[in-house]
Amino acid sequence: MHYDMIALLMFGSMLVMLMTGQRMFGIIGFVAVVAALLLWGDKGGYDLAFAQSIKVIGWFPLLTLPMFIFMGYVLSESRLADDLYRMFHVWFGRVPGGLAIGTILLMVLISAMNGLSVAGMAIGATIALPELLKRKYDKRMVTGVIQAGSSLGILVPPSVVLVLYALIARQSVSDLWLAGIVPGLLMATLFIIYIWIRCKLNPSLGPPLDEAELAAVPKSEKYRLLLAGLLPFGIFLVMMVPFVAGYTRLVESSVIGAVASVLVAIAKGRMTRQVLEVATRQTLAISCMFLWIILAALAFGAVFDGLRAVDAIKGLFLDNLGLGRWEVLILMQLSFILMGTFLDDTAMLVIVAPLYVPLVKMLEFDLVWYGVLYTMTCQIAYMTPPFGYNLFLMRAMAPPEVTLVDIYRSIIPFVAVMIVALAIVMVFPQLALWLPNTLRH
Repeated sequence: MHYDMIALLMFGSMLVMLMTGQRMFGIIGFVAVVAALLLWGDKGGYDLAFAQSIKVIGWFPLLTLPMFIFMGYVLSESRLADDLYRMFHVWFGRVPGGLAIGTILLMVLISAMNGLSVAGMAIGATIALPELLKRKYDKRMVTGVIQAGSSLGILVPPSVVLVLYALIARQSVSDLWLAGIVPGLLMATLFIIYIWIRCKLNPSLGPPLDEAELAAVPKSEKYRLLLAGLLPFGIFLVMMVPFVAGYTRLVESSVIGAVASVLVAIAKGRMTRQVLEVATRQTLAISCMFLWIILAALAFGAVFDGLRAVDAIKGLFLDNLGLGRWEVLILMQLSFILMGTFLDDTAMLVIVAPLYVPLVKMLEFDLVWYGVLYTMTCQIAYMTPPFGYNLFLMRAMAPPEVTLVDIYRSIIPFVAVMIVALAIVMVFPQLALWLPNTLRH
């Protein structure tokens, strides 16, 4: 059988097996090892899995993964985000759509402390959503705000998705994190501008808070809330400034962040045994899941490399179809959006990275820049009907009065804003590359 057909058979078998509902890493790893056994015999199959295991164990920056996950869960379970939202409530109440804008800013800071969109969604749905609905905000506006804001968790550092991409694409985690900062802030800024304009034109969507209520809050309370709300931001600075300045490496900065979050929780009197147990258990569960996924992805990618499947795809797109490099890139982004209707970001990365990353390199695009494009496209896919990942998370956490139709309709304008942000970063790659290039030199 020709190698192209073998690669196609592997890819098709994996997609069919994913429909069985089994664990994603088990399916991908199984297909990879069986293919290696059939192609290269017992020694080749055993060596493949063993070699990828050693590669994962020896990848030092992967130690950042449990540290950042633990930090995020400590901040979440100790309810430090409550103070942060209360601060936005008081300081942004007079602005049209001020609480919705505050929710976006809350999501940016939560993203900068966790790296997972699920954490932002959980905090937004439990803290922000009830408050916004109580303040007569339009339910479609607020559900769209929470979904869009939580999606920033996979773009703003410390993004766990970018860590996985770095390993598969063999790129620097620090470069990818730095590359995600400006696009992440750009997207958040566009969200805020959209919310402010909509609520300015139609105040019923996001009415300002009552002046009497705001006046009843004494200045001392406002400043106390400002200090309490900025504590999570202080944790982020304590963690990232030494890294950016070159005093610490990435792993050491992640440890600083985890320790700082514990110390702040203790200082606030919220570090209970339950908080520590939940944070530790969740960290262990998520870290192990990602390690298995990485191992499976590396094994699958190694077989594809051996089959030279990337050369076949390049020949199909560039030689047979006569597409240009930018047309191929746009097709790859569209495929991510399509897959995102039924897969999460990790599954998409594991399935197509062995094909797309070498192809992007052959097309002479920057792999760090492409990592940012991939992540931004995943954000859009997360919110694309009918099966967008965030849509069903939102439905599970929202009150009964927020229907699935409301959730579907709420994301339309925010998806449009995200597409605009993606187009801007595609047209101006330096928005992503300027910061890593500057600090690298």
